[in-house]
Amino acid sequence: MIPESFKQDLLNRVDIVDVVSRYVQLKKGGANYLGLCPFHGEKTPSFTVSPSKQFYHCFGCGAHGNAIGFQMEYGGMGYVDAIKDLAASAGMQVPELRPRTAEEAARQERETDLYDVMEKAMAFYRAQLKGSPRAIEYLKGRGLTGEIAARFRVGYAPDGWQGLKETFPEYEDKALVECGLVIEGDEGKRYDRFRDRVMFPILNARGAVVGFGGRVLGDGEPKYLNSPETSLFQKGQEIYGLVQARDSIRASGRVLVVEGYMDVVALAQFEVGYAVATLGTATTPIHVAKLLRLADEIVFCFDGDTAGRKAARRALEVGLPVAPDNKPIKFLFLPEGEDPDTYIRRHGKEQFESLVHSAETLSQFLLSELRSGSNLETGEGRSRFVSAAQPYIQKITAPILRIQLINAVAEIGKISQDDVRELLKVPEGPRFKRPAPARRSAPVVNRTHEWNLLYSVLVDLPMFVHINPALLGERHPETQALLAIRDVCQSAAEDLSFRALLEGLEGNPSLDLVLNANRFGEELGFNQEEARVEIQWALSRLDVIRREKELESLRVTGLLSRDQRLEYQSKLNEYNLLRGAVRADAPAH
Repeated sequence: MIPESFKQDLLNRVDIVDVVSRYVQLKKGGANYLGLCPFHGEKTPSFTVSPSKQFYHCFGCGAHGNAIGFQMEYGGMGYVDAIKDLAASAGMQVPELRPRTAEEAARQERETDLYDVMEKAMAFYRAQLKGSPRAIEYLKGRGLTGEIAARFRVGYAPDGWQGLKETFPEYEDKALVECGLVIEGDEGKRYDRFRDRVMFPILNARGAVVGFGGRVLGDGEPKYLNSPETSLFQKGQEIYGLVQARDSIRASGRVLVVEGYMDVVALAQFEVGYAVATLGTATTPIHVAKLLRLADEIVFCFDGDTAGRKAARRALEVGLPVAPDNKPIKFLFLPEGEDPDTYIRRHGKEQFESLVHSAETLSQFLLSELRSGSNLETGEGRSRFVSAAQPYIQKITAPILRIQLINAVAEIGKISQDDVRELLKVPEGPRFKRPAPARRSAPVVNRTHEWNLLYSVLVDLPMFVHINPALLGERHPETQALLAIRDVCQSAAEDLSFRALLEGLEGNPSLDLVLNANRFGEELGFNQEEARVEIQWALSRLDVIRREKELESLRVTGLLSRDQRLEYQSKLNEYNLLRGAVRADAPAH
């Protein structure tokens, strides 16, 4: 934990103009400096930096903060890393209130060594590419320029059993195995994991090499080979191309998720710079949460074959619990036999982006899949359609998205109001099946729906995407804690761990309440599935309260016009459906 006094001393020593001008071209304009905002695309400068207040603010998108906040937002750093980076530039040593344990110190030192090994391996592969006409011709044949290859740091692993020995004379060093670069056989014999492959370095959010993906030259198998899981690299968390795509994602407000490294690189060649790829594994909630921190819209792009649609259904199921109301998740299917690489080469950027813009929304894709499995001309088929829809609807956490899908299912399935209520009904959460903890080391605050949301989100941090200020009661301290969690998670560079959250909340007045809520959740013994049910439960009740206020606001107007009365009736019908589907607990506000 970093002392607050050190943070203030650091902010007093660094000049925010110097910090920002490393990345943004600034011009003096009166007492402040002006430039184009790095957080959204603009042609007229609306981004100001105040040397007197040591603060930046964009009048276009609302981004604002101090030097630490800028490092976190623009550099994709966590709170502690941003402070360490600024401190290093100011020649200051970051103190720690709690000294590292011997185990922590050894692990950090070891990871530093492993990062150095990975960086050295990348340099070796890049040098090998320059000396391999065959690999260069392959990349040219795929349409890659030297500029794009350099941007993505593409290399080549030579076709030899111990090629890395050239750059690592101590080939027996265990670090090579720990990094996944070398395989050790049963008899202790060692050989390179990657041979005769085009190499794509995988970078974490800070730009450090944590793994590699190798694409075979020719028709060998497997076509793609990834680094194994290591202390540096977890496939379920890392995203290929995110470092290179970050600026384009912010400028476009969109991220395109494709299936292969070559797809990402080929799209970048055609100036579609907002594409990334998952790493030989199915999409995870951490992937989705990480992308939603940067983009206003996620578009999953799949081949149009059976395997592509199967992968899309997996992404759909992962996306349902974390899909927020205010950021759409979409699905794009290319014509059968095409992938992003081949399609954009054949049809060009404009036609490819036209497909991206017209991608199906999550709800459209789900309803299409459900329709395809049922004959809606018969009562039995419609019954099957509704039954198949129910488990998907039960996974949706976002209250507005949920009710929109339910209305669509009700219309297609031609079901009664009672059946609609049954579809809408929130599963009874674990909180109703377990007694509250009998002993607690800290007092529990008044039970509010915000409190239920708080301790449940701490169990499953990717669900922070559902923290919506419009649903929360302004006067509750839990609301401030939830918003603080959202802000820290939004700017987190790496994993969404509880430890990283506490570091980000250091000095925040909500920290004690967060610790209290975490203890309460631990004593309940929630797992992630139970926490998601509880989050859904709390959001449903908060949405009912929001709708009550909205109806009251409309009634105050007097409902004088026909349009006002129609709007009121529509909202009242939705409110009654929601209210009938949730338990009649005592109001929390």
